[in-house]
Amino acid sequence: MEVRAFGIIINLNFENRIKHYTSHQKILLVGEGDFSFALCLARAFGSAINMVATSLDSRELLMVKYSKAMSNVKELKDRGCIVLHEVDVHRMSQHPFLSYFRFDRIIYNFPHAGYLRMNCPFSPEVNQLQVLFHQDLVRGFFKNAREMLNGTGQIHVTHKTTFPFNEWKIVNLAEEVGLDLIHEEEFSIWDYPGYYNRKGVGMCDGSFPVWLSSTYMFAEPLYRKTRFHPGALSISTWSAEIVDMACTYLESLEMKKSKRGRKAERVCSTVLDPYY
Repeated sequence: MEVRAFGIIINLNFENRIKHYTSHQKILLVGEGDFSFALCLARAFGSAINMVATSLDSRELLMVKYSKAMSNVKELKDRGCIVLHEVDVHRMSQHPFLSYFRFDRIIYNFPHAGYLRMNCPFSPEVNQLQVLFHQDLVRGFFKNAREMLNGTGQIHVTHKTTFPFNEWKIVNLAEEVGLDLIHEEEFSIWDYPGYYNRKGVGMCDGSFPVWLSSTYMFAEPLYRKTRFHPGALSISTWSAEIVDMACTYLESLEMKKSKRGRKAERVCSTVLDPYY
């Protein structure tokens, strides 16, 4: 069976896979930097018709922070991906567009809340207040992501396992909001060709070491899975109504931003933290 969406012909009977993800899954990616991870999946799948990729940064800030962000976003859109900016993971379940969706996989790679303003002679990551700051970010993400899952959906968080990042207690945070850890697997960036992890602050176009990291996979306990949404396991793409709604929503955003004519503000700090 073939369908056409965003000018792309998709064969629904053929499934492409990369690591934990397949072209038949409805996937939400949050906290994207230069969108290279989303693009890695889209290239592996052959299309991104079942993907929604988001960033906290505005489109203007992405242009300032990441040299390849705009070219990556353009290719994603050409492949059928819905791309949204200024999406806060603490409020995404009430987002005027995302609230209509349910996903098979929600992915957050290397969450980071930014740095508190502290006079610290060493890495701020070891400060307990900074750890609490990060924990609040991840806890809020879990609360929202849980509301956006299909009945059999999973939430994937990739995070460092070394000190001080293991002090975030990722698994405990998930359990606080009623999620179970179903699997933990060592993360290898080589499994995702074309993915370049980027900093959110400091030298934003630079990367940071990720060789001691894991992907944590969470789901709702079986006895709580009562919110089954038809189509969660199907291989169908988004309905025509959803595609039309996406196009209308994105067009309205572009019109608002062009009227505002605001200029991008550089938010990247010139201080490079050696621990991240």
